[in-house]
Amino acid sequence: MSSLKGARTSESKSDEDGNNVSSSAASATGLQKELIAVDEVLARKMALVNGAIDEIGMTPFQWKLFFLNGFGYAVDSLLIVCQSIAQPAVTQEFGNPSAKVAGVALASQVGLLVGAAAWGFSADVIGRKLAFNSSLFICAAFVLIAGGMPNYISFAAMVAIYSAGAGGNYVLDATNFLEFLPVSHAWLVTFLAVWWAVGYTITGLLAWAYMSNFSCDPDATVAECTRADNMGWRYLHFTCGGLVLILSVLRVVAIRMAETPKWLACQNRDEDLYRVLFNLSEKYNRPFTLKLEDLTIQGRVQHTEKSVWSAFRLRSHFTGLFSTKRLAYSTVMIIINWLFIGTVSPLYSVFLPYYLKSRGADTGDNSNYTTWRNYAINQVAGLGGPIIAAFLVELQFFGRRRTLAVGAAITTALQFGYTQIKTPAQNLGVSAAISAASNIYYGTIYAYTPEILPSAHRATGYGLCVVVNRLGGIIGVLVGSYANVETTVPLFICAGLYGALIITSLLLPFESRGKRSV
Repeated sequence: MSSLKGARTSESKSDEDGNNVSSSAASATGLQKELIAVDEVLARKMALVNGAIDEIGMTPFQWKLFFLNGFGYAVDSLLIVCQSIAQPAVTQEFGNPSAKVAGVALASQVGLLVGAAAWGFSADVIGRKLAFNSSLFICAAFVLIAGGMPNYISFAAMVAIYSAGAGGNYVLDATNFLEFLPVSHAWLVTFLAVWWAVGYTITGLLAWAYMSNFSCDPDATVAECTRADNMGWRYLHFTCGGLVLILSVLRVVAIRMAETPKWLACQNRDEDLYRVLFNLSEKYNRPFTLKLEDLTIQGRVQHTEKSVWSAFRLRSHFTGLFSTKRLAYSTVMIIINWLFIGTVSPLYSVFLPYYLKSRGADTGDNSNYTTWRNYAINQVAGLGGPIIAAFLVELQFFGRRRTLAVGAAITTALQFGYTQIKTPAQNLGVSAAISAASNIYYGTIYAYTPEILPSAHRATGYGLCVVVNRLGGIIGVLVGSYANVETTVPLFICAGLYGALIITSLLLPFESRGKRSV
């Protein structure tokens, strides 16, 4: 195969930051040369791996990953929404120990932060497979337990634990999926976010069924709201926990997950890498001309003689994200984007039941049925966002960065519009449009982030983004707690943050459309 020979015999050149870079590796990977970066041996091996994956093409294995990794996306959103739906009912039944802070939402954000740090930062060290196989089991167990909790504090504690189980899910799901995909199907990483919307939709429909029929009257006090009258949030948790348990079993029995070829390349495990790709080609009768010698002849990846737990290698997963000027700028800008969406997401989505209820009161209809019907319709409307995003990101004019900006711009306009609604129809229509438009942004950022992070440090970089995102989430919950979510003030704050995202999206330096990740 000519591309393999080229990767072995090419000349080297230096990038603008002085790093020695294989020109054929840069060409084969298709990313700008600054991202090929630090280790020329790894760059050449990545070029070989990318060529082999493209040669094998899209197989039933990758399609299984689309569904099974999608489950992780769905569970992450399902559980975030599950606690936000339960919070008003739990507060009404038990009271809130804090007069101001929404404790359940805060517990969720703290748990998500811990999970993102644990799963994300460890995956570059011990591999992707452990989190893939275990995280959903942790979630399922504690979601079921949460449904039986007798008071506010114990429920918030269970929310924190099951959120930690889910916290790094989409970091690993997007990374696993991307590292097995041929470039022709890279758009599927953006479309994978449709599962995020599926999680929202399932929970929204369950909330419509349970919360509208098994909740205390909206005007009931703590003394008047008994367990027997308020079983809806418990039924929601029992149902969601059972669903997550089924999905966790399917992830283990429906596919035998292997470590990704690109992670194995970063560990200098050439034989294991070759075996994974060879088995994939053999199982689905696909062409495969890569030879083990093609990999071993390239040499040894830097520093892989050291233990994966050595201080040097652990530190390198962070420093590697800033190894060139352009890569450092890219890393900082993507982190800023994640900070902003981390702040705006809970400020809007976690408090959405409150907004629908308060906007409904302003327009004359704040019944339980109408609130939860509107919530379910919002989540169904959100399914359109990732579909639109998957189409736009492959158009030459838009690509990833402009699709991000488009999603943020439309959401900004709609958020300002939501502060001015006058009728029940406007309450439903504008809020549903916000759900769809914001998912254009979310679907794109979930895919773009792993694409522009180097494979050796991809999970660490994505984990760092999500940790900062969760810190923003804590800020968003505190802002929502103190800004009074029954007024339009938080909506104006959301609109301002989405407006800032238009600018930060366009300032991102790399456009990854049609290019291979390394």
